[in-house]
Order: sequence, then C-alpha cells, then structure tokens
Amino acid sequence: MRPRLSVANAAVSTVLAAMLAACQTPAPTAGPNRGALPTMERVALGANACWFKSGDPAFAAYKLAPELNSFSGRPRILLVHKGSPESRPLLVVQAEGSPARLQAFGPMMQEPVAGRVAADVNRWSAGGKACN
Repeated sequence: MRPRLSVANAAVSTVLAAMLAACQTPAPTAGPNRGALPTMERVALGANACWFKSGDPAFAAYKLAPELNSFSGRPRILLVHKGSPESRPLLVVQAEGSPARLQAFGPMMQEPVAGRVAADVNRWSAGGKACN
C-alpha cells in the first residue's frame, strides 16, 4: 500500500504545482523610468536630435534651452528665439511627479506645429526615439 500513497502524493503535488503556476501573474515588462527627470531627459534628447540637429525648418528660428536641474521638481525644456535667448519662451515642456505628468504650453501651442509638438513629446516621453 505504500507505493499507492507515494503515487497519490506525487499526483496531488503535480496538480498543486500546476494550479500555483496558473495563478501567478507574469512579470511586468521593463520600460523607461517614468519619473519627471528621466522623462524630460528623453524629451530633451529627442527634441535636440529631431528638431534641431536634423535641421528641421519648423524649428530653424528657435533654440533649445533645457532646464533639467530644477529645484522645484519640474524639469523642463524651453524653446526661445535663436537670436534672443533671453526673451520669453515660445514653448515650455515640463514634467512633474512619478509617474511624470507632462505639460506643454506657450505661444507655439497655438500654432499649426502644436499637434506635432504634442505627438513628439508623448512619443519621446514613452521611450520612443524616432523623429517624425
């Protein structure tokens, strides 16, 4: 009779292991850090590469002014006139919190380029690197 108990115990153990495996959730996939600073670093790199270094004519009159080291907890990038960087920003993109809440505002967000700015910022903040 001993062998039957061993077979029964093995069968129960197998069923329990299968049930336990079925209840486990898969590990989340790794993604970009969603904090404000890492998010704005990705946005700044994307903006620099895609808007400025590429020679994009929509941004030719502007200069990127990153302000990522912020004591307010809101790292940001600014777009200013190329000839007068001390002037009022035409675009401000900033993030706050973790996960980051993004905001984009300024006169450029009332121009035709606003949709593109929003799409680019959202793509870069999520970890995308493409220029569109």
